Amino acid sequence: MTSPAKFPHPSHLRRHWRRELVELAALFTAVAVADAVANTVVHGPDGPVVLIASAVALLATTAFHLWWSRRHGRTPPDGSPSPAGGAHTAAAGAPETERPEATALWRMRTTVRDEPGTLAALCAALAEHRVDILALQTHPLADGTVDEFLLRSPESLPAAELTRAVAAGGGRDSWLERADTHDLVDAPTRVLTLATRTALDGAELPLALRQLLGRCTIHSLPAKSLTGRRLDGTPPVEGVLEETVMRLRDPSGGAITIERPHLPFTPTEFARARALVELDARLGPRVPHRSDVLTLPEGNEITVRRAGTGDLPAARAMHGRCSPATLGLRYHGPIGDADRYLGHLLSPRFGRTLAAYTASGRLVALGHLLWDGDETEVALIVEDDWQRRGVGGELLRRLVAMATETGCESVYAVTQSANTGMVAAMRALELPLDYQIEQGTLVITARLSPAPAPAPAPTPAPLPAPARPHGH
Repeated sequence: MTSPAKFPHPSHLRRHWRRELVELAALFTAVAVADAVANTVVHGPDGPVVLIASAVALLATTAFHLWWSRRHGRTPPDGSPSPAGGAHTAAAGAPETERPEATALWRMRTTVRDEPGTLAALCAALAEHRVDILALQTHPLADGTVDEFLLRSPESLPAAELTRAVAAGGGRDSWLERADTHDLVDAPTRVLTLATRTALDGAELPLALRQLLGRCTIHSLPAKSLTGRRLDGTPPVEGVLEETVMRLRDPSGGAITIERPHLPFTPTEFARARALVELDARLGPRVPHRSDVLTLPEGNEITVRRAGTGDLPAARAMHGRCSPATLGLRYHGPIGDADRYLGHLLSPRFGRTLAAYTASGRLVALGHLLWDGDETEVALIVEDDWQRRGVGGELLRRLVAMATETGCESVYAVTQSANTGMVAAMRALELPLDYQIEQGTLVITARLSPAPAPAPAPTPAPLPAPARPHGH
């Protein structure tokens, strides 16, 4: 619908004519004054010379003003471009965009008094050094509060200067280390993610505890030794917290000991760790059921899947089909003790195990990825009739990929110096290797890449590498 036309009000018309009459009168007055001044100057002594000199001075002043404005970026007080210079003058006078300053991420813990204003004083001290607080967690204590920060600071700010700023803000017993982008995830999200991983796989509990608590050493101690003797030291159900040591009862029996000498545990961290252990206890033993069917170079098919304590009878049957030489290379001890290790090796608490089954359902190979404190061990055993067919190499590649996914920096294998087959299998991984030989024992350490590399096609592998059983 068309809106009705709007006509000016009569009062607006009167004001319009009045303004034009005033402007016209001002114009005539200015012309008359200019003419009177010009006549006075022209008819005076040297009048034309004075007019020409005035015009030249005015042009020179205008030119100098334009040059000065463009060089120093002068703009009117309202910030708009100068009419004389236009948009080009404003662009030419604008300063160049400064490059963003490089920054660094830090994880910091410090203890402050549990009083109003202490956190504000600490934040003010950090702000003076242009330090940005990205995340904050508080851990109440009996005599204060432990504040845990994720900080972003200028790259040029030394760690010692940052520590001094925290001390000036009232912090004490401070601890500082470099962080990365993974630390940007908030604490509730991290805990829920770790709980989900633990719920899906029983072998994830030690790894989840390590990621939850940061740099620490975790030891899983069985309730009984390999000889069947019951071990002492099982903690109570509620666990034990002793500053830098945390001891929890393992749901599968025994104890889980967590040590972090560089930083005492807080009651909040102890409660989180105990909650993860309780979740594991309620869910019971569990192993992912995923399996892959692979075709070996010779045409035979094998199924590779995760193994657990349910595979114990099949593993003992495989031991019975292995030669004494194969068992001796794997377990480095009396052949009669080989079956005792299986319950320990197949437990998800001590690592992950891969099993290779034939199409007829016979277990022919086992590969172990064992958590050994801060280190990770790989071990293989392949039934004699299935050696040099690529089974061991396939299991080894998958174990290394698992170690990389869990954040391990390296894995090691223990064998004999004369076992060229294990050396060839480790070299086939195409990773940096370190060799240590002592009294006929060869330890090969592979340094892992940050991300898992694509697995090469299966190739025939020689005799599997022996490795010492975890904890023996």
